[in-house]
Amino acid sequence: MGDKSAIEWTEATWNPVTGCDRVSPGCDNCYALTLAKRLKAMGNAKYQNDGDPRTSGPGFAVTEHPDALQLPHRWSTPRVVFVNSMSDMFHARVTTPFIQDVFRVMADTPRHTYQLLTKRPLRAVRLAGELPWPQNVWLGVSVETATQLWRVDELRKVPAAVRFISAEPLLGSLNGLNLDGISWLIAGGESGKGHRPIQADWVRELRDLCAKAEVPFFFKQWGGPTPKAGGRTLDGQVYDQMPTAGEQDLLTLARSSS
Repeated sequence: MGDKSAIEWTEATWNPVTGCDRVSPGCDNCYALTLAKRLKAMGNAKYQNDGDPRTSGPGFAVTEHPDALQLPHRWSTPRVVFVNSMSDMFHARVTTPFIQDVFRVMADTPRHTYQLLTKRPLRAVRLAGELPWPQNVWLGVSVETATQLWRVDELRKVPAAVRFISAEPLLGSLNGLNLDGISWLIAGGESGKGHRPIQADWVRELRDLCAKAEVPFFFKQWGGPTPKAGGRTLDGQVYDQMPTAGEQDLLTLARSSS
């Protein structure tokens, strides 16, 4: 967890939970697993839990960190915060009481804007009625190929102020995507060792769909050996669109106060 983030669409990360498992093709070259191995080797206490080696990489077993819960309270300056960049809040091994604790912290710190991203929206739907959903909490789902489009349908059932899609790493066309009830779409290619190629037409398809539906479109990267290897320009333009109106006001407040 950190006060700053290199991720283009957020400002800070907060990891009250670490560790995860692979559940779909987008997980095959998981950046968080690679980073966890490095942090374990460096002696970082949060990544010493190996868990089951059949499902969790070294130092990447799902682990709750109660001592991290108070961090947002210590941030006096408003921030846009990616929650659990090193895990998935709705993983089955994250207990319901701990999820409720995290949501209470987010509700109690309305100066921050929180972005949660999950590959497990079924559990998010099941728990939605047991959680507060203040305006500063956004929920997104990862959708890397058309096979995961069902996640968007589940996302629509959650009463988040902003619902968004992360099509990263984009591994195929998302033909058939329905943007009803969606406030934002992020797309990007894979980076790192063994990165899989992205096709420009897949990205253009999403850009044009967003334009037609009047949904903000954010193109994060083409990917390659490093995140910035391929740049971020699509057809001569950088797409940095964010949610508008009330949601944009939260982001503007955070950034103007930084």
